[in-house]
Amino acid sequence: MDTNLNAALLDDLLTITGQPQPERTEVRVWSMSGVERLSFPDGTTRIFKYAKRPFDSEDQVLRLAHTLGVPVPIVHASAVTGDWLGMLLEDLGNPIRDADDLDGAAAAVVLHRTPTAPALPVLGEEALRALPNRALDHLDRLRKEERWQDTDDIEHALNQIAQAAEDRAAGATLAPFGWVHSEFHPTSLHIGQRGWRLLDFARAFTGPGLLDLASYHGTLDAPDPVRLRVFLEAYVTEGGTPEALAERGGLPAEKWALGWHRMWAVEWFMEQSIRWINCPVHDPAYIRTVRRHLADVLQLLAV
Repeated sequence: MDTNLNAALLDDLLTITGQPQPERTEVRVWSMSGVERLSFPDGTTRIFKYAKRPFDSEDQVLRLAHTLGVPVPIVHASAVTGDWLGMLLEDLGNPIRDADDLDGAAAAVVLHRTPTAPALPVLGEEALRALPNRALDHLDRLRKEERWQDTDDIEHALNQIAQAAEDRAAGATLAPFGWVHSEFHPTSLHIGQRGWRLLDFARAFTGPGLLDLASYHGTLDAPDPVRLRVFLEAYVTEGGTPEALAERGGLPAEKWALGWHRMWAVEWFMEQSIRWINCPVHDPAYIRTVRRHLADVLQLLAV
């Protein structure tokens, strides 16, 4: 992010809240967002989070989640400059420990019980079924820019998944269907002195809650259906709907969830490549990741 734009965004937030210039300490920064801790002269602190489109509506989602009873950081102020959102958030302090699987299961139960919100985009059965074709559209655009040229294998895999998608997407609206955090990982769950809070709601939507449960253990390692099954059972034990264990699309719940979560990730990576980041230098890394996830999708969805 441009330093001057960053400073202007923070100045807008300080003007809104009537606060003086603070000391700034970076917590985490990457190409499309960043987090800083602000320390004010009176000893109070706030979190300054900034993010570029398409992550520029998180303030609205956090306020909505808070109104509906989801434990999230309080948004003290927000402002938009160009494509960038800036927020002053409650400082939750350092976590007292890392979140574990039981914490994740309990948090998911709370989130998935939250009333649905009309303002959120919806990923139902039709939209789930469309993911491989959306990815093919991204691939076509990339190739028109003379990128992703040697990727016939990716095209073939996406066509295979598209052909099977109508059958495999069945059951998408079985419970739990509603709030989906979409970046649900242990690092998005803050365990503090005053309880837990869910962070990072920039891409929340309405859809199959199993996608959250499938995302919890990340995508760096090979998908582990047995581990997810144990997690799903913990989710039900913590009060989640027993339907979370139900077969859907002709598959066990854990394979369905992992397969569609990987397909959702593939479409997102390809959209980033052509739209949000759009930097050919990163193409080799994105292609490797897409190939790895597609191999998992083919196996998990039994395509």
